[in-house]
Amino acid sequence: MGARAAIAIHGGAGTILRSTLSAEREAHYLSTLQAIVCAGSEVLAKGGSALDAVSLTVSLLEDCPMFNAGKGSVFTNAGTIEMDAAIMDGNTRRAGAVACVQHVRNPIQAARAIMEHSPHVLMVGQGAETFLRQHGLPFEDSAYFYTEERHAQLQRARLESGVLLDHDGANLLTSTSGKAAEPAPLDPDRKFGTVGAVALDLQGNLAAATSTGGMTNKLPGRVGDTPMLGAGCYADNQTAALSSTGTGEAFMRSLALHDIAAQMQYLGYSLEKAAHIVVMDKLPLVDGQGGIIGVDRLGNIVLPFNTEGMYRAWQRLGESPVSAIYTPGN
Repeated sequence: MGARAAIAIHGGAGTILRSTLSAEREAHYLSTLQAIVCAGSEVLAKGGSALDAVSLTVSLLEDCPMFNAGKGSVFTNAGTIEMDAAIMDGNTRRAGAVACVQHVRNPIQAARAIMEHSPHVLMVGQGAETFLRQHGLPFEDSAYFYTEERHAQLQRARLESGVLLDHDGANLLTSTSGKAAEPAPLDPDRKFGTVGAVALDLQGNLAAATSTGGMTNKLPGRVGDTPMLGAGCYADNQTAALSSTGTGEAFMRSLALHDIAAQMQYLGYSLEKAAHIVVMDKLPLVDGQGGIIGVDRLGNIVLPFNTEGMYRAWQRLGESPVSAIYTPGN
């Protein structure tokens, strides 16, 4: 018997706008998440690797402007796009990451290229883009990444003179043109905008991937937890594959994902217990908000979060896919 293959994805966590949300809009988010997780599950069902499954699902999330990564990335306060991503193979502990890239179509593919074709783990900015062009990755001009919704978000953040964590503020849901913006399930100016995926394949190998456009109105050059191994992305066949979304600085200061894996390895805790301790008990001590998704080597899936909602979907082979936004749980 092979491992109990499984996959989970997330599209960010944050404040719920349920009272202003149409059933159709909510259903659109849920169906999109479910379709993407099914695509990853199909890779696993055909005997594909966990690494291929998380690469595909995060690429699909990056291509969808509903989520803050790739095409849906938010703007810096200079009006530019700066994206980060990381990927990790739990079998070999190899990893690749990229930060502050502006034109790579799929930053998660960039992270994988760095893992597979360079001696490095993390590359940033222009140097990373030069390397990635040499290896044939697709690039886009700035117009590809522009969306009216994200531009309006930047203008609202400037008016508020603050940094917005992607999807927040019911009172800010009017664009600069005065036209009411259609609400998302999670408030677009109070959402921690990251996407991620974790998977266990039929060979018993784990992998994780995380990608983000960062925070609206952030300073150019700011790098969050997403490309930091043990903070935004982590995978080890001995413990679990993990991806986070939330207040990046808190996840970095606490090395939240590595903490979960360490509790599993050294204390013998289950993934569920270790993840609950970190997300619900430890992160709030450093003003950490958000959540994680994880799968262990037995195929157990966890999706805890300490915010009002988290976009998420999951599927075990042989079972129906599930997508959710509001209620915590598996």
